[in-house]
Amino acid sequence: MQTVLRWLLLAVLPSLTFVSAAAAERAGTPRPLAPRGELSMEERAVIGLFERARDTVVFITTREQVRDFWTRNVFSVPRGTGSGFIWDEGGHVVTNFHVIQGASEATVKLADGSDHKASLVGVSPAHDLAVLKIGAGRRLPPAVPLGSSHDLRVGQSVYAIGNPFGLDWTLTKGIISALDRSLDGGTGLTIEHLIQTDAAINPGNSGGPLLDSAGRLIGINTAIYSPSGASAGIGFAVPVDTLNRVVPHIIRHGKYSRPAMGIELDEGANQRLTAAFETKGVVILRVKPGSPAAGAGLQGVTMTRKGIVPGDIITAVDGKPVDSVGKFAARLDEYKPGDRIRLTLLRQGRSAEATITLQPGE
Repeated sequence: MQTVLRWLLLAVLPSLTFVSAAAAERAGTPRPLAPRGELSMEERAVIGLFERARDTVVFITTREQVRDFWTRNVFSVPRGTGSGFIWDEGGHVVTNFHVIQGASEATVKLADGSDHKASLVGVSPAHDLAVLKIGAGRRLPPAVPLGSSHDLRVGQSVYAIGNPFGLDWTLTKGIISALDRSLDGGTGLTIEHLIQTDAAINPGNSGGPLLDSAGRLIGINTAIYSPSGASAGIGFAVPVDTLNRVVPHIIRHGKYSRPAMGIELDEGANQRLTAAFETKGVVILRVKPGSPAAGAGLQGVTMTRKGIVPGDIITAVDGKPVDSVGKFAARLDEYKPGDRIRLTLLRQGRSAEATITLQPGE
C-alpha cells in the first residue's frame, strides 16, 4: 500500500506548481493601466457640445391639486417630470405643452442644483409648446444658440439633452431620419413640419433641446413612436423655425393666435365631406360675415332638400397642396397677419382662385 501511495505522489507532484508568498503578493496587485492616448476629434467635439449646452437645459417637475373624496380637502401631489431649456436672459423657459398640461404648479431645477418656482407665461397647444418664467434672482445660464430648421437635411447628426425617466442631463446622439412629419398632438390638433430622429428619446426627454453638430438649437424634443413606451428609434421634434415664430408671440401676448381669414373648418366633417364629394381638399363649412374670406367671395356649404351642397373647397395655398384641415392650418402658420395669400379652389367642379389678406386669429 505504501508503495502504491509513493508511486501516486511521484506521478502527481511534477504537475503541481507551488507559488511562493512573494509571487502571490505580486499577483494580487492591480494591473498597470494602458495609456489611453488622445480622444478623437469627434469625441472632443461632442464633449464640448454637451458641456456648453448642459447648463441651459432644465429639469421640470410638476404637481397637481386633488381633492380628498371624504374630507374634501385639497392637497398637492406629484404629477410628472420633463425637460426644458433657457430661452433668454429674462428667465423664460421653453418646454412642451403636454409637460405642464393639467399641472397646478411647476418647479424648474437648474444645472447648478437650485430649484425655482415657475409661473406660466402662455401656451400653444397646436404646436405643443409652453413658456414658463423663473425669477432666479441670480445670473442665469446663457441661452443655447439658435439655428435654423428650413435647411436641415436627412442624415445630419443631432444631439438630444434631457431628463429621461428622471435621469437628469442625459445626452443621446443620432441622425435626422426624416423631415416634415405630421403627428396627432393628442388635443384634436395635428402638429406639422416635425423633425424625425433616431436619437434616443424617452419619457422625460420631452421639452429638451435637439442640437445640431455645431451646438445650435434646431428643435424641441416632443414625442416618440413606441409600442412599449420606451425609445424605439423614432422620435419627433418641433423645428426651431416654428419655435422662433411662436415663442416670442407667447411671451408678448400670453398665447399664440394663428393668422385667420374668417372661415369655419372641422377635420372630422372634412374627412366625411371630401369622401362624399369624392374629392381632396379642405371644405369650407361657413364664411363669417365681414371677414376677409367674405370680402373675397368665398362660399361655405349649403343645406338643401337634396342634402349638402358644397361651396368652395381649398386645394392649395400659394401653390402648395392641402388635403386636410391640419395641413391647411400649418400652411397658414407660415404667414403673419397682413400677408396676402393666393388660394386655389374647387368651385362647382371647376378650378378658381382667390387672394385674401390674413387677419389676426382669435
